Amino acid sequence: MYSSRMNGIQLSGIRKMFDLVKGDSVNLGLGEPDFQPPPVAIKAVREAMEMGFNKYGPTNGIPQLREAIADRLRGSWKNITTENVIVTNSGTEGLFSTCLTFVNRGEGVLTPDPGFVLYRPHIQLVEGQIREYGLVQENEFRPDPDEISRLIDERSKMLIVNSPNNPTGGMVTRQDRDDLVDLARDKDLILLSDEVYDSMVYTGNVHHSFLGQYEKAVVINSFSKIYAMTGWRLGYIAAGEEILKKISLAHYHMVACPATPIQHGALAGLRSADGFVETMVEEFHGRRDLITKRLNEIPGFTALSPPGTFYSFPSYDLYQNGSRIPSEDLALELARNGLICSHGTSFGGRGEYHMRFSFVNTRENIHKGMDIVEEVSRKFVR
Repeated sequence: MYSSRMNGIQLSGIRKMFDLVKGDSVNLGLGEPDFQPPPVAIKAVREAMEMGFNKYGPTNGIPQLREAIADRLRGSWKNITTENVIVTNSGTEGLFSTCLTFVNRGEGVLTPDPGFVLYRPHIQLVEGQIREYGLVQENEFRPDPDEISRLIDERSKMLIVNSPNNPTGGMVTRQDRDDLVDLARDKDLILLSDEVYDSMVYTGNVHHSFLGQYEKAVVINSFSKIYAMTGWRLGYIAAGEEILKKISLAHYHMVACPATPIQHGALAGLRSADGFVETMVEEFHGRRDLITKRLNEIPGFTALSPPGTFYSFPSYDLYQNGSRIPSEDLALELARNGLICSHGTSFGGRGEYHMRFSFVNTRENIHKGMDIVEEVSRKFVR
């Protein structure tokens, strides 16, 4: 009755944990800013609707928004034009449209483990072959080009990179980026770079974009994180013009066009929301320092200070009845005690014995959440 491509496709572990939220729970699970979009953007959506911008728009997005996006990206790629930009119905749609465009049945896609929960299902839905490379705490959750090289064979088609990374908060260095570009070029791979957290970078760290670094690089971005527009479902793809012509066909046949009034809101955000992103990132910076300190004070937990995103991905060393506690079991125990978070295996097998805490909540609630972690951890042997 059902197509074979749906075999094994399930809701992510994050969504399953989200369903456990009770009214008095502290929620450090789902990853979305606890800010509202810039007022100027909300006003622009309302005015666009009142002015009649409620009809179908261009498949690749309204020209004004594409030009504003190109302006935003020009620091990474000085020759970018509107022809290098497609506006999508979310970063997620951009990811799937790209996979649909390039990956044939049985072709290999190298994807990070742990990694964003939708990479693997997207590869499966286009009937590609999943090849996972590791991100480990000992290497600051950075990809290892040597490991990736060993995984590549004659069927390999695409390399997915995510920096800053969800769930780990890790980031590639300039040297990492250059090494991965060289590897992709040498092996003739599509390089799909998910950069939706490009502005969520903390003092002393620099985002190194893959945009304009390689002729077969496809960069995905979104308005969800930088302008707290997660429910608006608007993103974009930037790549070479010939590549985008093909992706645009997949994009068109899935969504026809992005929502017109929402695009006017995003445009106003890019043009007029001065200081919004900086204010939000400054607040997240303080929360990052708080949650990192609290986690490292809890016996059995070890947390790096993430250079980007709004996630902490600590490891833990807790045992019960002689066995190390699986991350899903620990997450369920925390949920029963009033804290919602994401277990590491939501993001892949190498996420075991890690937890993901989103610090997109008040400092008071972060303290409450860490008090629960500390209390629960006392039940177990270290």
